[in-house]
Amino acid sequence: MRDQARVVIIGGGIAGCSALYHLTQEGWTDVMLIERDELTSGTTWHSAAQVTNFGMTQTMVGLKSHSIKLYQELRDDPEYPVGYNHGDGGIRLANTEAQMDGYRHFASMAAGMGVEFEVLDAEECARRHPLISTDNLLGGLWDGSDGHIDPAQLCQALARRARLAGAEVNRHTPVTGLTQHADATWTVHTEKGDVKCEIVVNAGGYRCNEIGAMMGVQHPVASMEHQYFLTEDIPAIAEAGHRIPLLRCPISDYYCRQEKGGLLLGFYEQDCRTWGMDGIDPHFTNALCPDDLDRVTDVLEGAFERMPCLTETGIREVVNGPITYTIDGAPLVGPIPGKRNAFCIIGLRAGLGEGGGHGWLLAQQIVHGEAEYDTWGLDPRRFTGHATVELTALKAIEDYQNEFRFHFPHEHRPAGRPMKTTPLTAVFEAEGAEMGTVNGWERIDFIKPTRDFHETLGFRFNEVQAVVAAEVQAVATGVGLTEVSGFNRFELTGTGVHAFLDRMICGAVTKKPGRVGLGYLLNHHGMLKAEATVANIPASDRGPDRVWYGSAAASEFHDMDWLTTHLTPDDDVQIRSLTNDQTILVLAGPRARDVLQAAARGDWSRDAFPWLSVREAHVGIAPVTVLGVSFSGELAYEIHVPNQSLAAAYTAMRRAGAAHGLRLFGARAVDSMRLEKGFLHWKADILTEFDPFETGLDRFVKLQKPDFVGKAALLDAVDRGPRKKLVTLTVDCTHAAAHPGASVRLNGRIVGTVTSGDWGHRTGLNLAYAFVDPEVAAPDTALTVDVIGAPTPAMVIPTGPYDPGYDRMRA
Repeated sequence: MRDQARVVIIGGGIAGCSALYHLTQEGWTDVMLIERDELTSGTTWHSAAQVTNFGMTQTMVGLKSHSIKLYQELRDDPEYPVGYNHGDGGIRLANTEAQMDGYRHFASMAAGMGVEFEVLDAEECARRHPLISTDNLLGGLWDGSDGHIDPAQLCQALARRARLAGAEVNRHTPVTGLTQHADATWTVHTEKGDVKCEIVVNAGGYRCNEIGAMMGVQHPVASMEHQYFLTEDIPAIAEAGHRIPLLRCPISDYYCRQEKGGLLLGFYEQDCRTWGMDGIDPHFTNALCPDDLDRVTDVLEGAFERMPCLTETGIREVVNGPITYTIDGAPLVGPIPGKRNAFCIIGLRAGLGEGGGHGWLLAQQIVHGEAEYDTWGLDPRRFTGHATVELTALKAIEDYQNEFRFHFPHEHRPAGRPMKTTPLTAVFEAEGAEMGTVNGWERIDFIKPTRDFHETLGFRFNEVQAVVAAEVQAVATGVGLTEVSGFNRFELTGTGVHAFLDRMICGAVTKKPGRVGLGYLLNHHGMLKAEATVANIPASDRGPDRVWYGSAAASEFHDMDWLTTHLTPDDDVQIRSLTNDQTILVLAGPRARDVLQAAARGDWSRDAFPWLSVREAHVGIAPVTVLGVSFSGELAYEIHVPNQSLAAAYTAMRRAGAAHGLRLFGARAVDSMRLEKGFLHWKADILTEFDPFETGLDRFVKLQKPDFVGKAALLDAVDRGPRKKLVTLTVDCTHAAAHPGASVRLNGRIVGTVTSGDWGHRTGLNLAYAFVDPEVAAPDTALTVDVIGAPTPAMVIPTGPYDPGYDRMRA
């Protein structure tokens, strides 16, 4: 074993083998994989190994498409062919119209990635899968690329190719410790000696937290026992004359695929069980958990009803092994929060099907700093301080019980809630608030008109539409109040703060005391990395001159990593997080100034406190920091309050607002209003796949600045010209919004993809943002948008149709 490598990957399952291979494909060959036992001796060896092209986002579809293409290449390798049944086809069943709507939307989304799905009726499902009954069935989604692969052969093939390129694979080499040095390099301690390296990758599967503990981190990954069994031969399979398609059934929580002359049936029972929460036997390798078929009896009964042939078939073998989950079910692929030169590729519950793509995206991040897709949906930093293994276990159980039931728009499932609350959470619930979650924080979604009000979840406008309309009306004509919990807030101090921010932000940086500005940070490829509100707070009894850097609630770890990575020893800059210490009350509407004037001493007139001002004050007895900014397009104030004073500030605001008809509003109303105003959401519309010019943020770029992170690459992009342009569309229908991922078409040809969509209640327009080809980006261009899969007339319009002169915000 070498004692030095550029990258050391710990773990020899599909995650580690894929990452190793793809690093060599990116040109890094001084790389090493270390495995405590044999390759694939963890979860990989007992995987059901299904390989579908289905994904909930375009990124997931893209990485699965990469996996399929790679696996086909490995299958056809004459020197080391891998057993891969590709193209058997697969059906996801549905027995509700809402599920069918979801399938229609996902088919449109996948089409934007060059992947074709078909939406089938019940009879066609049964024609393609002759073993199923159509009872209680509406239809399904057909994936023609569905299939399954041999796990061991796949990993050995990837490792073989990596070795041929110069990589080293060390089996039976347990890692005993990790040491990071002052220069951010690592020493990996093993039972066979130490290895020095620049970068460490945790690919430890269900042992990922044993590796995490060696570097002082805990990953939000928990394991679930998962059972499947293999049947004896079934005559109907031989009689079919073709391989039986794969089946995934959200109605009865099971899946199946052909295995030789019989079936492999897997179960996602409600009486499911976590595994390894109190530690894992060091000798648990190539091992399984005890069978427990009593747990899956209810699921099996549903499978019998759907596939009557199972009632006459015996069980040949039972497999019960651990599989890993994260809080939201998606993997953790990317930088480890708070660590330098440390990455992970863990939490791969569908590892074999997706693993080729995961390793591909991770290798790009390690070598190039970013992947070609925006990888936020996989980023380990999308979870912050609340992300414990205990919370993950609760969410893993919930995900397991709903494995094939996708999340509907605006669905916030209950497990692990409430996780992060403010002193007002219970108050808002008493006021009738329906709460959602943002990065674990409870946040007002909307205010229920009655206590027994219930939303019908789905892809169409529903009974909440009228509720949100009333909230928007209250804000537009009077004054509304809401809470924004978990907003990311850093305090920057030191003599070098503005010089540092000037280096990080691609546009002008506000330096004037008492003023607020908006800025964008780029990565080294000139693409959008972060969005920040910068507020210059003058010295007071609360502290010295300081700058507040504010960004999206989920960006806390992401932005802290990005900022601290770019600090140099010569920078007199200190960064302190206030994210968990303060909460924002947003006061919005034409009467907002009247309420603020009644609640807080001082002169809050337009002349004394104009738009984009910041001031320390008191609301009642509560110390606050007020920013004159708006995300709604109305006159508005962000009132930042220390959490210990939040109840006092809220009480004073409600009292002051009583005379002005103050109403509560929620995030659904905000989202509607920000679309009308042309404001963007980070990681919905602001993506690392696009530069600021493509995203319509030209006014926030100052190319004449001497330098800023990403400038050279951005100048190259300017010379190249835009690949896509973000536009605003009006969609000619009233039954549903255009959901993220929906395809935009010109004469049937796909020319773009929707990023956000909602009804604009002040304009009366069904609005959507979409990245489209530049030649169709001009206003008045007629297009179609797939709304729940159906092409619907749409028109490009100027961005921000509500109050385009910004008069209401400046009032």
